[in-house]
Amino acid sequence: MTEQSALLLRKQLAELNKNPVEGFSAGLIDDDDIYKWEVVIIGPQDTLFEGGFFKAYLTFPYDYPLRPPKMKFITEIWHPNVAKNGDVCISILHEPGEDKFGYEKPEERWLPIHTVETIMISVISMLADPNSDSPANVDAAKEWREDPNGVNCKFQVKGNAFRGKISTKGFCTPCFAIQRNWLTSTTFL
Repeated sequence: MTEQSALLLRKQLAELNKNPVEGFSAGLIDDDDIYKWEVVIIGPQDTLFEGGFFKAYLTFPYDYPLRPPKMKFITEIWHPNVAKNGDVCISILHEPGEDKFGYEKPEERWLPIHTVETIMISVISMLADPNSDSPANVDAAKEWREDPNGVNCKFQVKGNAFRGKISTKGFCTPCFAIQRNWLTSTTFL
């Protein structure tokens, strides 16, 4: 399966480079490892995350697409569906099949038809509309339920949400075509 999954991932990366999708950029962490990707998500408009750039890693299993990748935010983010260590908890990234807790339907979980594009669109949607009923970060979910507009939110994006420089090597546009280096300020209120 390794050769087939590597070929599929190369194809998806080439497609993203050829036809970029608004809202994120994706590329390889290391050109020699097709199974480890770096993504940068642009904070969705009209959300608490607007104006931010959020770096994350996607790590694909060798039997992809039969099993989902793992996603972890590297940029610190305060969100009900992102664990404090950065791990993303979203149905589309859960192992296929029945949910042992009965919360998710099998069709909401991972399916081999998903691509990097469908994953990222789901994550961007998650940023805009969190599921606070099934949180990975209980404190953020409680805060979100009590203050959905973020008036008293612990985490507020001021400018961008990533400190430092990001290599543009191997990344597709649009966000890397706009700016190459970001100095950012993250404010904790």
